Amino acid sequence: MGIGLVHAKQKLRRTLSPKTGNADAAKNVPKGHIAVYVGEGNRKRFVIPISFLNHPLFRDLLNRAEEEYGFNHPMGGLTIPCSEEYFISITTILNCS
Repeated sequence: MGIGLVHAKQKLRRTLSPKTGNADAAKNVPKGHIAVYVGEGNRKRFVIPISFLNHPLFRDLLNRAEEEYGFNHPMGGLTIPCSEEYFISITTILNCS
């Protein structure tokens, strides 16, 4: 894992996916950001800027989420069906652009 990837992982990771208290988790999302759940199996919660939603790389992830889950996301929030490592690599690219 490169230093940039480690830094991005530390910056993006807010908490592990909460099992209860989703209202409390929503309070931890700053204005202009959205919480997403990422991973295969044990999902982790990341908070990202909403500006990412318009980027073509992130739109690809959203299309995958739509194909996988439709509008019924298992975590109650937006769930991205990819590995944590892939998600971090995408968000690192978006943070640099």
